[in-house]
Amino acid sequence: MANENTSRVAIITGASRGLGVVIAGFLAGQGYDIILNARGGAALDAAARSLANYNVQVKTIAGDVAEPFTRRALMQVAKDLGGLGVLVNNASDLGPSPLPRLSDYPLDTLEHVFRTNVVAPVALVQEALPLLKERHGLVVNVSSDAALGGYEGWGGYGSSKAALDLVSLTLANELKDDGVSVVSVDPGDMRTAMHQAAFPGEDISDRPLPDVTLPFWAWLFGQDRAAITGGRYRAQAEQWEAVNQS
Repeated sequence: MANENTSRVAIITGASRGLGVVIAGFLAGQGYDIILNARGGAALDAAARSLANYNVQVKTIAGDVAEPFTRRALMQVAKDLGGLGVLVNNASDLGPSPLPRLSDYPLDTLEHVFRTNVVAPVALVQEALPLLKERHGLVVNVSSDAALGGYEGWGGYGSSKAALDLVSLTLANELKDDGVSVVSVDPGDMRTAMHQAAFPGEDISDRPLPDVTLPFWAWLFGQDRAAITGGRYRAQAEQWEAVNQS
């Protein structure tokens, strides 16, 4: 099968809670050895324990993906496990809470948002590229509807995700001949810590939990990778393929 992964190893960043844990659990259930990354060590260890019932190896690397030594450590673990088939760039920086207007946004904070949400995913792809080429790997960059909406207060985060969408499409076009596929995914509004931080003091209990996206992940990871590369997808939409960008 064209989508068969000969190295069942996946890296998931931002994987200590929320969507990252859901994706990790799904891939572990598919037989992938899992490398989890997040900044918080205790929460990361708890996420690893939640995967203990799967008959796979689970490794953790605590650290900020905006830092080169964290990215190098992730790649070393992937090499030790035999390769890399899936890279999920889920780690994100929301920015200040409450969300400031873009006209008032602290520029040093904006730079850090872009370092985490744009530069770090590009850097991880650069670091992982030899391994991804060997396994005809798939890169999943987690985006947001804020990339398209122009919502007041969401300018910093949204512009970084808009940049990530373009990064995804560009990498997909550049790496197609190398057999590496790249997609961006808007997971939709969910009941997560990050979403709560975007709406401090508000009740977000009407938002679904991240496991609402599981049918989408089952579909995405079951596709021929060459057929989906360059696409932008919406995990909670009736039509998953939001934009055919390739």
